[in-house]
Amino acid sequence: MKDILLSLFMAGFTIAAYLVSIRLYRKHRRIYTTPVIVSTVVIIAVLLLFHLSYDTYMIGGQWINHLLGPAVVALAYPLYQYRDILKQMLLPIVTGTTVGAVVGIGSGLLLSKWAGFSSLIIHSIVPKSVTTPVAMSISESTGGVMPLTAVFVMIAGIGGMLIHPFVMRYSRLTHRIGRGVGMGSASHAIGTATAMERDTLEGSISTVAMILSAVIVSIIAPGLTLLLL
Repeated sequence: MKDILLSLFMAGFTIAAYLVSIRLYRKHRRIYTTPVIVSTVVIIAVLLLFHLSYDTYMIGGQWINHLLGPAVVALAYPLYQYRDILKQMLLPIVTGTTVGAVVGIGSGLLLSKWAGFSSLIIHSIVPKSVTTPVAMSISESTGGVMPLTAVFVMIAGIGGMLIHPFVMRYSRLTHRIGRGVGMGSASHAIGTATAMERDTLEGSISTVAMILSAVIVSIIAPGLTLLLL
């Protein structure tokens, strides 16, 4: 009974924090008021304040985690809207996403290796650029720690969302296809949500890139990890 009440509280608390964050963002549209950032900070602050562990939070938080799959599937509607454009640009999208997947894995592996991190952390950071459910599965299969991988995925998503305006501005990347591929490949669902808010075509491309990236990373991550380590 205690676990049921705790799980209901944690799930409700997470939803409430996100709804409040959305209201704040609608009033003050800034990068630092993005709902994902604000709600994450609020949840972490409350957990620290009341000395609650991650495992305790996940008793209810796992319910939210299970909704990630259906949320990704819901992105199929804009894909249908732009299906003709997607067919025409399939080769550039696949090529760009493949390069992004290789760079994402390689950069994480090499930088963490050069920094002297343990193999446990290195294996956990490998799938940082794909959506959480897939990343956690890859991490488990390669010897990483799933909760740690979830943190790295969040950092990659939020980091991409924060710095992408500067990267795209200085690289002079203005084409919606290119921007969508970049966001989906590097920042998975968080980047896709940001792209979708800006432009539905860009968001659709980002959705395709996110899905392709998950498939490609799942295939090449184990082999590339063995090769670079």
